[in-house]
Amino acid sequence: MPLHLSGINKTFSGSPALEAIELTVTKGKFTTLLGPSGCGKTTLLRIIAGLETPDAGDIHLGELCLFSKSRRINRPVHHRDFGMVFQDFALWPHLTVLENVAFGLKAKGDTTNWRTRSMEAIELVQLRGMEKRFPHQLSGGQQQRVALARAIVVRPQLVLFDEPMSALDALLREEMRVELMRLVRQIGFTAVYVTHDQTEAMSMSDEIVVMQNGRILQKDAPEIIYSKPTHAFTARFIGKTNWLEADKRLVRPEHVRWTSSSANDLAYSGAVQTVSYIGERYEITVCLEDGNVWMAYHPSRLAVGDQVRLYISSDQIHVL
Repeated sequence: MPLHLSGINKTFSGSPALEAIELTVTKGKFTTLLGPSGCGKTTLLRIIAGLETPDAGDIHLGELCLFSKSRRINRPVHHRDFGMVFQDFALWPHLTVLENVAFGLKAKGDTTNWRTRSMEAIELVQLRGMEKRFPHQLSGGQQQRVALARAIVVRPQLVLFDEPMSALDALLREEMRVELMRLVRQIGFTAVYVTHDQTEAMSMSDEIVVMQNGRILQKDAPEIIYSKPTHAFTARFIGKTNWLEADKRLVRPEHVRWTSSSANDLAYSGAVQTVSYIGERYEITVCLEDGNVWMAYHPSRLAVGDQVRLYISSDQIHVL
């Protein structure tokens, strides 16, 4: 069943946190709320979960109304049938892995085959053999897996993720991204995921919802968000951007070439400003003659101060 939010508004101490939110989350999709700190993405997730109450609007899961300000309906958290993975894992320190995973089942009164179902979830997240350990005996990545097992063991209609990887180091984040994508494919659950990390959003999502200042700017597949942004903020926030005309025309660095391939190419002259080695290539910033600074990629190192010429094709220019 799809999740549909309509006309959601939320204000804190007179300051708007969310304004006129319209959003549909498709069943079986991995949808990411992406934006900088303070854009309203976590508030929106908490409203979906029932942890915050909106000032106006409606929320439906299929035909079931979860919230309606006008109809005075507000289905409580434990009746929304959602799983949630928190930023700080929120594990009970005095409970074992098995007991933590089973906690949601017991809280719902669903004690039939609780041990079997809990062990199945523990196996899914590849923690078999650790069910008797306590959280302090686990690494950060293992604690994250326990939190995920606890969320999926109740077989929820929707799993909500509140920046679940922000407490992990870079290597663990990458491992958990792969693990989470594996589970999404294997189980096929519907997910709403909150992050400010572009890499997480682009690599994991079926759809990305870009937010700024409490509003949704764009909702599209990652490829569309990157190649055809509809707003200047989206173009700047997702990836790197070279502007031909401020907030109107842009070209991505990978489409900037060092040699001409057509008489119709646009050419720009400038001087190399910085050179950064990032493994498979060099990121080169070039100060153009008009004062704009562009980024381009080069297979070998250039010297700062080198005079260079850059070329782009008109069909690689995106117009907002």
